[in-house]
Amino acid sequence: MATLINPKVSFKAQMLLAREDAIIASVNRLLAEKGFEAMTVDEVAADVGIAKASLYKHFPSKEDLAAAAMVSVMRRAQAFLDALSPESSAVEKLRTVVQWTMGLKLAGEMPSLPSQNSSLRSTLMANKDYMQGLMDVSDRLGAWIESAQAEGELNPKLPAIAVLYTLYARACDPVLEFLKIGDLYSNEEIIALVLSTCFDGLAARSCLPTVMRLT
Repeated sequence: MATLINPKVSFKAQMLLAREDAIIASVNRLLAEKGFEAMTVDEVAADVGIAKASLYKHFPSKEDLAAAAMVSVMRRAQAFLDALSPESSAVEKLRTVVQWTMGLKLAGEMPSLPSQNSSLRSTLMANKDYMQGLMDVSDRLGAWIESAQAEGELNPKLPAIAVLYTLYARACDPVLEFLKIGDLYSNEEIIALVLSTCFDGLAARSCLPTVMRLT
């Protein structure tokens, strides 16, 4: 996200903010391509075109670099949720959010989630901005899930938390990349296919008991 020019902020400060934006954008892309473990600070510095020593002036560690990128993605998600039409039904909002996250994944803009034992996970758990954003997004999605279940649009027998994690998993779903590698479908068609398996399930609708239908 580009930094807007603010006449009340010094030119030097604006340049520092612009550089941080470039760093975060680079980290975000590398996290999407390689994941945290494979990404190196040297790669980030080279991609941005600055010395590693200069990079460390902005972010003191690889974990801090990745955390800043994850916070940026979380804020982007919050802005997306804010922009959704209040007239849309709960299930329509959920589908739109999943469609958006899969679009980011296919565009190489969705960082891979850290493994359970990753040092990044510990850093994120201690990052107030990230955790507040995650709780906000989870609360809003959770409310929509419960509303969609009450309206009969999602299976009410499924725990809401299981549905939430299933939707989160679409942001790092390898099926998207497998279908893209096959070069048989456009990005839009891939997203539509995975949306269908996620919300409609795999069973034929005529054979699927009503209580097991997701939509």
